[in-house]
Amino acid sequence: MSNFLFSIDSKSEEVIVSESPKGSNHINFIERISREDNEVLYNSVVTLTSITKSSDFDMSVFKSMDKVCQLVYTKYLGKFN
Repeated sequence: MSNFLFSIDSKSEEVIVSESPKGSNHINFIERISREDNEVLYNSVVTLTSITKSSDFDMSVFKSMDKVCQLVYTKYLGKFN
């Protein structure tokens, strides 16, 4: 099972989606999704990123927001299947 990894390209306003197979330190690029194509995912990943930059970083909050990003992306994928 893979874990999706998310980052923001602020210049192009895209979410960069990658995956890392469980137990591996290898990262595979999956796709770029423009803000226009999935505003909810974009905003979720922006929030996830801002949590990591917080001076009182809380791992439980980070994990919860990551789960939201995983869910939003999984639902996005479901639109194409």
